[in-house]
Amino acid sequence: MAQDRLTKPDRHSGISRRGLERLDLMLLTVEALDLNGGEAMLSMAGQLGFNDLFPNRVELWKRRCYNPLRLACRRGELSEPETDALISLLCALADRLYPMLRQLLSSAEPAQVTAERWGLFQKRLDELIRERLNPRRGGVQKLLDPKEGPALRLQLIHGLAFGAGRGGFDRLKASLMDASA
Repeated sequence: MAQDRLTKPDRHSGISRRGLERLDLMLLTVEALDLNGGEAMLSMAGQLGFNDLFPNRVELWKRRCYNPLRLACRRGELSEPETDALISLLCALADRLYPMLRQLLSSAEPAQVTAERWGLFQKRLDELIRERLNPRRGGVQKLLDPKEGPALRLQLIHGLAFGAGRGGFDRLKASLMDASA
């Protein structure tokens, strides 16, 4: 089913610069939630039939470098098949991580347990942000800011949960195309 979306002629994705930022940040969030996230992405890409687009870690990294917040940023735009493949990959990973996402978003858990989970997630995400993103960019500074950062991290977790389940691809793609978000 996801492959049907990828048979269209090569054209621009229609996702704005901000949408590309959010897409890559959600992939970075997956890596923060899953210590083997990079390998999980490659494995899932193979399961989804995207070996031609992402045959190895380097090709996947090249597609993610269209995020202007990255230390090494590529100019231009992703094609629609590339963008759709990344969104499909993200949705499949969100499905796999949904139990963890639900735990982070649950209000039924004791506050101390939730705070511990968020603390571990925040620490890992901050490490990845410092390692891979440009600290001089305003968006990166906001993510690392003790006051603004928690709300932005929550948005990333909500975005992943939004992309999980049936219809996740369409919901997530529509939200990434929304320039106001």
